[in-house]
Amino acid sequence: MKRHVLIIMLLITGQTYAQSITFKGDSIFTNKSNLSITVSLQQPLIDYLKQLAPNQDSLEKKGNYQFSFYIDNHLIYHTELWPGYPDPNEQSWSKPLIDYNHEGAYWSQFAWYRFMKNGGDSALTEGPHTLKIELRPYVKAPDLNIGEIIAEGQFHLNVKRTGSATPLPLAKVLPYKDLPVSHEYFDTTRIMQLKGEIEAGVFRHITSVVAIKNNKILFEEYFDNSGRDSLHDVRSVGKTFAAALTGLAIRDGYLKSENQSLGEFYHLPQEKAAITLKQLLTMSAPFDGDDNDEHSPGNEENMYPTDNWVDFTLNLPVDTNKYHGQWHYFTAGVMLLGSTLDKIIPGGLEKYADKNLFAPLHITNYQWQYTPQHAPNTAGGIRLKSLDFAKFGLCYANKKIIPAKWVEKSLSHQLPITGRKDEYYGYLFWNKKYGQYETYYCSGNGGNKIFIFKDLVIVITATAYNMPYAHGQVDKMMEHYILPAIY
Repeated sequence: MKRHVLIIMLLITGQTYAQSITFKGDSIFTNKSNLSITVSLQQPLIDYLKQLAPNQDSLEKKGNYQFSFYIDNHLIYHTELWPGYPDPNEQSWSKPLIDYNHEGAYWSQFAWYRFMKNGGDSALTEGPHTLKIELRPYVKAPDLNIGEIIAEGQFHLNVKRTGSATPLPLAKVLPYKDLPVSHEYFDTTRIMQLKGEIEAGVFRHITSVVAIKNNKILFEEYFDNSGRDSLHDVRSVGKTFAAALTGLAIRDGYLKSENQSLGEFYHLPQEKAAITLKQLLTMSAPFDGDDNDEHSPGNEENMYPTDNWVDFTLNLPVDTNKYHGQWHYFTAGVMLLGSTLDKIIPGGLEKYADKNLFAPLHITNYQWQYTPQHAPNTAGGIRLKSLDFAKFGLCYANKKIIPAKWVEKSLSHQLPITGRKDEYYGYLFWNKKYGQYETYYCSGNGGNKIFIFKDLVIVITATAYNMPYAHGQVDKMMEHYILPAIY
């Protein structure tokens, strides 16, 4: 692929200087292209910030660059970078905007992701375009004050992102433990096109797609050097294993019901003692914890550095004004559920899960991650083969191994999901519809999914961790390829 470097003069406070922005990337812009930028300024950013706010101190904590992205001289998006990166004392710096094989490694990539999500993707239609970036200093103390342009540059792109994916032949399906090969009809042409688009990077960092129809393997495809024996880190998909094991623990008498309260297992003040296991299963406990709020005391990122995650969770404040029965995404609560099971089940949760869940499914190769107290980490991260994740999904689809009544409770509209229309939450299951097809599903960072339909289980594994497109691209795969091919 032809590559070029473009040197562009910078416009600095209305005058032309011999400073430069250097773009380095692919002249043909595809889904797997890379693009980096080198910026040289007349003076360090901190000096521009001082000019904007001469009476303010600690400006490195109050300001940074504003990026403005243009396509063909039309402003598409602008964003103020969080203070801290790049170093405001630097006069020049280089960073990737796109690095296909190392996504999410740098702040600059997230600026590009935001641009693409907020109009850039639709603006970059097939054919030639000019990308322009303008840099301005800003200070927010407390009002937003934006300076003049201190750098700008252009880069010519010849976009070829659609229509270039070649349909690829599907892999031969072989039997797997307890899963014979299906001979039911499906639209192979559509799945071949999907396979080609995954390989071409239209759908990014997908590692497997598996479909089980009526308990038989319909198709099974692997990508990015993964295969049938690969163990996939599906992040929060693993939360649903805590729900399954809770149901089994009730079946076996270790729990009376999900309505038991934390006060039966821990010494707690009354307001915390009254919180039930069901509230942990439905993410509706009044602990002040919300992973979607970076300022929340119980955000999972605050838990991980501590040396006792159970104590961290139980010591969180309770806020019944903010949380009064509604759903809020609370990873620490699911960790607490699993650690409670580990506490009350003789021999611990790991041995119990192996005997009562994995052994009946003939799953022998899997990996837990652990809490600092060495309990299986039900916050997420359990690793299995794709077909073994499908067998876990079949426990619910077939109401086998896991008690039928528990499956019915798990796959029900326990609560509406806050901020999402016509979507619901069960017992650590998500719920929505793709058109006429309703699904309950497990979901994890990066676009990892186990979808359960009436006669169908779909597993998609991916490594697009923390990428803003990760879940949306899976929706497109389901809506435009997988479901139309099968139904």
